[in-house]
Amino acid sequence: MNNATDTIETTKSRPRKWLLTQNSQLRREGIFNWTLPAFAVKLPDGTNFNVCPQAGACAALCYARVGAYRFKNVRAAHIRNLLLCRDSPKEWEDRMTEELSHKRYKGKWVRLHDAGDFFSDDYLSAWLRIIKDSPDVRFYCYTKEISRFKRLVEPTNPENFLWCYSLGGREDYLINRERERHADVFPDVGALTAAGYSDQTESDLLSVLSESPLVGIPANDIPHLKRRQGSETFGSLQEGLDAKLAEKRNRAAGRSLRLAS
Repeated sequence: MNNATDTIETTKSRPRKWLLTQNSQLRREGIFNWTLPAFAVKLPDGTNFNVCPQAGACAALCYARVGAYRFKNVRAAHIRNLLLCRDSPKEWEDRMTEELSHKRYKGKWVRLHDAGDFFSDDYLSAWLRIIKDSPDVRFYCYTKEISRFKRLVEPTNPENFLWCYSLGGREDYLINRERERHADVFPDVGALTAAGYSDQTESDLLSVLSESPLVGIPANDIPHLKRRQGSETFGSLQEGLDAKLAEKRNRAAGRSLRLAS
């Protein structure tokens, strides 16, 4: 869980609270984290916002939605982050850039999003500016925003930013699974090893630093999620959804042709 009580030294030039926090797993590895709500969320004004536009099969199996959000303070903190970067982007970018200049981040890693994703071009572009302005800090992420990254990140990516594409989204088909680094969630370690993927359980940084570009993640040990996933991976579940959608489109196209003839 995020620690919403972490504070920064009170000065005129720095925010009073840290924007970056550490959940229990990342704290053990000395990694800092920026997080948003997972998938679609209802905001305080009653509107809905999808923080993960390309989420697919992963949405029904997302730990952040069914695990971490049992804690109201965690959900509230994630929503505050979203409202800050979405509704006050200049203030958020300035605060984040200033915070990252603090000595506690020098030489450290920051994971962007243990929940949420790069929900717009403007938001991703802001992060790219922040990363370029923070050369002493290293950043990494998982993302399902494949087309957005291929347009905005791959052509001129900062040297201190690494990423791992993540299966289970609506743009899985854009990933070259033989060549491009990507992660899939398997029922257990045995299944990922059998499929030729490398296990990143020892360190989350293996998602971007392992020799193999095939990154395997064992499913969270939550009984009802494990039952729902069964023997499938996030990638294979998405393939099933894509096949059903294609079949539906083909049937609709066939009906249209029959009506037109």
